[in-house]
Amino acid sequence: MMTAEPRTPSAIDDVAEKWVDTLVELSPVLATYIGRNEANGRLDDLSPEGHERSVQAARDALAALDALDPVDAVDEVTKTDLSNELRLQIELHDAQWHLRDLNVIASAPQDFRQAFDLMPTAEVDDWAVIAERLDALPAALKGYTETLRDGIRRGVVPARRQVVEVATQIERYSADDGFFAAFVADAGPDGGQLPASLARDLADRAGAARLAYDELRGFLTSELAAAASDEDAVGRDLYALNSRRFLGATIDLDETYEWGREELARMIAEQEAIANEILPGATVDEAVAHLEADPSRKLHGTEALQRWMQETSDRAVAELGATHFDIPEQIRELECMIAPTQEGGIYYTGPTDDFSRPGRMWWSVPEGVTEFDTWRELTTVYHEGVPGHHLQIAQATYNRAELNTWRRVLAGTSGHAEGWALYAERLMEQLGYLDDPADRLGMLDGQRLRALRVVLDIGVHLGKPRLEGEGIWDHDYALEMMRRNVNMPDEFRRFEVNRYLGWPGQAPSYKVGQRIWEQVRDAVREEQGESFSFKDFHKRALDIGGVGLDTLQKVFLG
Repeated sequence: MMTAEPRTPSAIDDVAEKWVDTLVELSPVLATYIGRNEANGRLDDLSPEGHERSVQAARDALAALDALDPVDAVDEVTKTDLSNELRLQIELHDAQWHLRDLNVIASAPQDFRQAFDLMPTAEVDDWAVIAERLDALPAALKGYTETLRDGIRRGVVPARRQVVEVATQIERYSADDGFFAAFVADAGPDGGQLPASLARDLADRAGAARLAYDELRGFLTSELAAAASDEDAVGRDLYALNSRRFLGATIDLDETYEWGREELARMIAEQEAIANEILPGATVDEAVAHLEADPSRKLHGTEALQRWMQETSDRAVAELGATHFDIPEQIRELECMIAPTQEGGIYYTGPTDDFSRPGRMWWSVPEGVTEFDTWRELTTVYHEGVPGHHLQIAQATYNRAELNTWRRVLAGTSGHAEGWALYAERLMEQLGYLDDPADRLGMLDGQRLRALRVVLDIGVHLGKPRLEGEGIWDHDYALEMMRRNVNMPDEFRRFEVNRYLGWPGQAPSYKVGQRIWEQVRDAVREEQGESFSFKDFHKRALDIGGVGLDTLQKVFLG
């Protein structure tokens, strides 16, 4: 899928490459994510001064881009998309978003901890670098606390619900049997022992990291909780800004809310029809109960879950790579992992730029959850793996001939990536991989959740009227609607609602992204008529790499 001749880098490519280097310097956590291991001994400076340095760097990069003209179509996409990202970073800073940036899934407490999941551990030297990063944790958390304290002084604070939930997460990180204690207890290179001095350093620094997290928890439960907002909603202006952040597109929020209501009704009707196929005359709940009682569709324990994920993923890669997609050898490896946390959620991390670390699918299983239904989760493997996130993200990483480093490993939005993954789920249905009505019911369970997210997220944050009855959307009504519409353990439902409330605009990006992907495809198909090829469309789309959805539409539709 790469072009035959490498493209000559341009001045705009040079700005993009320098921006990647700048991000590696400013965000060692992000550097670890993309495999730039030279930054692995450090952590991000999230102090007020650190944020000022970051936004000034964005202003400088934007000025450099504004001074250049594109030399070809690749340059046009790079300039458009990187400029949009830099401007949005500046807007978010000016809106003081960083002063309230605390949530249950993607803020500094989780990001710092998760950075250790992706660090190399095979050699003694790798563990020495881990010790350096552990040593950096107290100062990094202190800087982050300074920023949140600055928010208190300015009256810019997160919702109290997020503060309380993150404090609970931290308690699990820092417990005697929590992440850091277990992490260093299992320390060691492949097939060997650590030197005694390094083992002591790791133990001491892990202990200091636990204390630092406990100090952050103390700040959260005292100072920040007292000052935090009673309101979960962020309001229309901040929501619109975050919606652009996660979509890379500007949408009509009110029209999207109404579309989400229609899409939710359509998903419910489709599920009801399939429930009748599974068990004639059954409701969706009765069909689900019937499937949950079927031992042949159940996995017991995380080891069985991991093994099933890997086997399912490997089979999809082999079969789709032989028929419907051109999958290069470098991206055929996808590791399925059980995450070392219990927060809930399933996520993907891309390969390093040199593919020395493959793409990985992670399943964070909440405490107490020991059984898993294959009919419910089959589509998740396709969503996170092939033809979903892994095919999309790893293909962009592979396309060195056309794309600069920023385009290959950093560009794009949640709406582009998650929208493609939902698009991929429907594609697998069309290709016959979900012919079993139970598996289709599981896919629709996920699609129904994503449609609900649109109305729930916009509903809460914009204060929309409830779907029925009096009052407006709030946490309790959101949880009630999750329980009515989503077949999953209540631990997952609670986590999901708290995630939406603390991460405004992200949850709808899945379904809205799918909508835009399908609109683009259908417009291209209408324009090309009988000459339209799904395979050619997908090839061109994946070769572009990650972009904002406004950019995607511009590339295909002008």
